[in-house]
Amino acid sequence: MSRRDGVIQPSEITPESVFLQRRTLLKAAVAAGLVPSALTRTEAAMIPPSGEFADVKSWPGSTDEKPNTFEDISTYNNYYEFGTGKGDPSNNAHTLVTKPWSVAVTGEAERRGTYTLEDILKPHTLEDRIYRLRCVEAWSMVVPWVGFPLGDLIARFEPNSRAKYVQFFTLEDRDQMPGVRSRVLAWPYREGLTIAEAMHPLALATVGLYGKVLPNQNGAPLRLVVPWKYGFKSIKSIVRIHFTFTEPETSWNMAAPQEYGFYSNVNPDVDHPRWSQATERRLGGGLFSPRIPTRMFNGYADEVAHLYSGLDLAKNY
Repeated sequence: MSRRDGVIQPSEITPESVFLQRRTLLKAAVAAGLVPSALTRTEAAMIPPSGEFADVKSWPGSTDEKPNTFEDISTYNNYYEFGTGKGDPSNNAHTLVTKPWSVAVTGEAERRGTYTLEDILKPHTLEDRIYRLRCVEAWSMVVPWVGFPLGDLIARFEPNSRAKYVQFFTLEDRDQMPGVRSRVLAWPYREGLTIAEAMHPLALATVGLYGKVLPNQNGAPLRLVVPWKYGFKSIKSIVRIHFTFTEPETSWNMAAPQEYGFYSNVNPDVDHPRWSQATERRLGGGLFSPRIPTRMFNGYADEVAHLYSGLDLAKNY
């Protein structure tokens, strides 16, 4: 649901019973800062060892729709590296080792290199914010993400004038990820955005949900959330960020180009070749939950439609 005015409604304030009364521990995960920080390395390691973020707050633009339960969100997942079934990731992703973690930055940027998660995160950017964003897959969800604008991260790598797109890569490890042993996709999993999409404030670099550190099956320790493309552009466990002049490969476009284009917006007017996208079901309501109309750009048309001005979204699906 998109925000239409500048007034924060009571319904938009995150319930204290859900997000507050956390233990006061380390500050939450941080946004990219490649410049040396005044923090020591120990202080900079902000993924809280307790598994919970302290003093989380709700972003004023969050939807007032009721969020799905933590169980819903953490047991119904697409993460093919751990299996193609919706329950496979929650059953199998315990094998993923997320500490230590590093992210390589390559391509058309001034600050390339390989950085640990601690190196590229700084507390002042996350500000312990909760983004309760309505997110749609085959079923829809409302997820209270913990994250910060992806654009804050991108800007610190200083992409140059030739960087028209940014590509992301997931970890590929046959020992940790049993699904990588299959040929269901060409590994590693990859995704891409235009720079304009990546810099939009609703595109999130995400490190948690429901005030907790991301579960492995949800993409720990760092994933992408693009709410107007949710279900299409949701790459998890990011290990590489690549800036490029040319449109990058994306896994599902490589696997089924007739079904998945580069842009992959939530668009009720453009059907998937095998099913209609005009309606959706909310996860958690049971198999016979009523179908509801899908909204253009997943309800964020006012915020993001300008990114596609002049683009035929049926042809550029």
